[in-house]
Amino acid sequence: MNEEINALLEKAEESVKAAETLADSGHFGFAASRAYYGLFYVAEALLLNKGFAFSKHGNVIAAFGEHFVKTKIFDPKFHRYLIEGFEQRQIGDYEALEKVSKTTARETIERGKEFLEVARLYLSI
Repeated sequence: MNEEINALLEKAEESVKAAETLADSGHFGFAASRAYYGLFYVAEALLLNKGFAFSKHGNVIAAFGEHFVKTKIFDPKFHRYLIEGFEQRQIGDYEALEKVSKTTARETIERGKEFLEVARLYLSI
């Protein structure tokens, strides 16, 4: 497997662990944002494995849907995880008046763990 794919999966795992630490400290918006990055890095790794690379979040999310969900390689819930995670990241990083709940942050973290696990199985890591 490609060294960059492995590095992205390691970043994904590190992001999810950092998200757990942030959530444990009560920083739910930042936790959701970091957990989203875990999801994002997994999607980037999967796309890179197919020879695709994108610089924008929206392009990664759309390409994952096209190349992995429409082709039935991955359950559509993982595409939804990416979309919803991106929305939570926007709230956590940029919204002053809207907050990410503890429940939402924890759910995004669990989704990051699940996505990483199924990606590793798919990539046979």
